[in-house]
Amino acid sequence: MTDASVVEGDLIARKEGSAGIIRLNRPKAINAVTLEMFHDIDRALDAFEADPAVAVVVLEGAGERGLCAGGDIRALWESSKVKGDLGKILWRDEYILNARIKKFPKPYVAFMDGIVMGGGVGLSAHAAHRIVTDKTKLAMPEVGLGFFPDVGGTWLLSHSPGEVGTYFGLTGQTMNGPDAIYAKFADAVVPSAKLPALREALTKVTPGATSADISKLIAGFSTGETAGPVAAQQAKIDALFAHDRMQDIAAALKRDHSDFAQATLKTLSEKSPRGMVVTLKLLRLARTARSLEECLVREYRAALEVFASDDFREGVRAAVIDKDRNPKWSPPRIEDVTPAMVAPYFAEIGADELKFS
Repeated sequence: MTDASVVEGDLIARKEGSAGIIRLNRPKAINAVTLEMFHDIDRALDAFEADPAVAVVVLEGAGERGLCAGGDIRALWESSKVKGDLGKILWRDEYILNARIKKFPKPYVAFMDGIVMGGGVGLSAHAAHRIVTDKTKLAMPEVGLGFFPDVGGTWLLSHSPGEVGTYFGLTGQTMNGPDAIYAKFADAVVPSAKLPALREALTKVTPGATSADISKLIAGFSTGETAGPVAAQQAKIDALFAHDRMQDIAAALKRDHSDFAQATLKTLSEKSPRGMVVTLKLLRLARTARSLEECLVREYRAALEVFASDDFREGVRAAVIDKDRNPKWSPPRIEDVTPAMVAPYFAEIGADELKFS
C-alpha cells in the first residue's frame, strides 16, 4: 500500500508516514464489524507486516461514538433463524484474527475511545498497546444475548484481578478507562483530546521501533491512572463471585443487603440463565488455559452451540430487533439449567474444530 492507496468503504487501510492505519468505517453503526471487514483487516495486516517502512499499526474507529460496538448481530440472528452457516464462518475467521493480533510482530496500537464492546474488544484488547480515554465505555455484554464473552473474552477476563473478570463477564457491566486498566483490558489512559497528537507522533515512529519504544512514547501522553471505580469494590466482588456455581453466586448476592449486591442481583436477573452458567464454566476453565488460542477453541465450540439455540435468537430479538428488552429465556431460572443442557457447549466438534496456522 502507498500513502495514496486508500480502500474506502466499511474499512479504510492506508499508510500515514510510518504508521499502518486501520480505521473501522461504519460510524452510523458505531463501527460494528462484518465478516468482510475481518477479511479486510487480515489483508491490511498482511500488507503492513510485509512492508519494512511500516513501524507500527494503529487501530481506530470512525466517528465520535466509539471504536466498535461489536459484531453484526442482526446478520447472525437472521442466519441463525434459517439454520445458516454465518456463525460458523464469521466466528472462525474472527477468532483466528484475534489470535493473530495478539502475536502480531510489529507494535499494534488500539485506540479504545468511546464505546468498545464485543467484537471491538477482540480487535483491540489483544493488542500490544491498548489505549483507553476519558470517554471509554468498554463492555462484554453478551450474556444479555444468551451468549457469553467470546473473541478471547474468557482469556482476558480470567486474567483480571480476583473475581473482577467474573463480575464483568456475568453482569456485562461497563468499564470506564481506568476500570479497563485495572481489569487488564488496557494499558494506558490518554485523554481523548490528546489522541490526535499521539496519533501524529505514531506516524513518525522510526521503522524498527520496539514495543518498549512505543510504550515510552504513549507514556508521554498518559494520565497514569491505573484503577477506576471497580477497584473499590474488589473485596466485595471477590467474596460474592468466588463460587463455581451460578446458584451459589446468586445466593451470596441475596444474603448481602448492600446496594451494590442488590443492584448486581437485579442485573443478573435480566441475563440468560443458560448463558450465565456457560459463561461461568468457560471463565473457570480459562484460568488454567495455557494460551489465548486454547480459550478461543473452547469459545468456538460453545459459540456454535449458542448459534443453534433459542436463547440466542430470543436475546437478540429482545435487545436488537424488537427492542422490547423483555427476553423469554429458556430455561427461565438458573436452577433449571441442567448439566445435560450445558454439556453440548463443551463438546469437541470434530472436523469443524477451530485451527490456527
